[in-house]
Amino acid sequence: MFYHRVLKCHVLVDLKVDEFRHEHIGQLNTYVTWYRKHMMAEGDNPPVGLLLCTGKDHALVEYAIAAMDNRLFVSKYQLELPSKKDLQKFLEERRKEMGDVP
Repeated sequence: MFYHRVLKCHVLVDLKVDEFRHEHIGQLNTYVTWYRKHMMAEGDNPPVGLLLCTGKDHALVEYAIAAMDNRLFVSKYQLELPSKKDLQKFLEERRKEMGDVP
């Protein structure tokens, strides 16, 4: 978990060293929802979840926004958070540096 000072929100990062499964995003959404309900401080914006999956042949990035409108998320955070494509590229580059990691 990280706190983004510019966005004034917590970013919960979940790294899965296997193929993406829909349960992963559901689990992260549960974490983000719980965090939003129990841990947010006054003045914080809603937390953002970041799911990083690296499987055998590729990497995948997904965001979890827990009950937030996707249009609000994009318009509010688009300029501050890296794109899914940029994060996926970053993961692919790290995988190549490390070799084929199961």
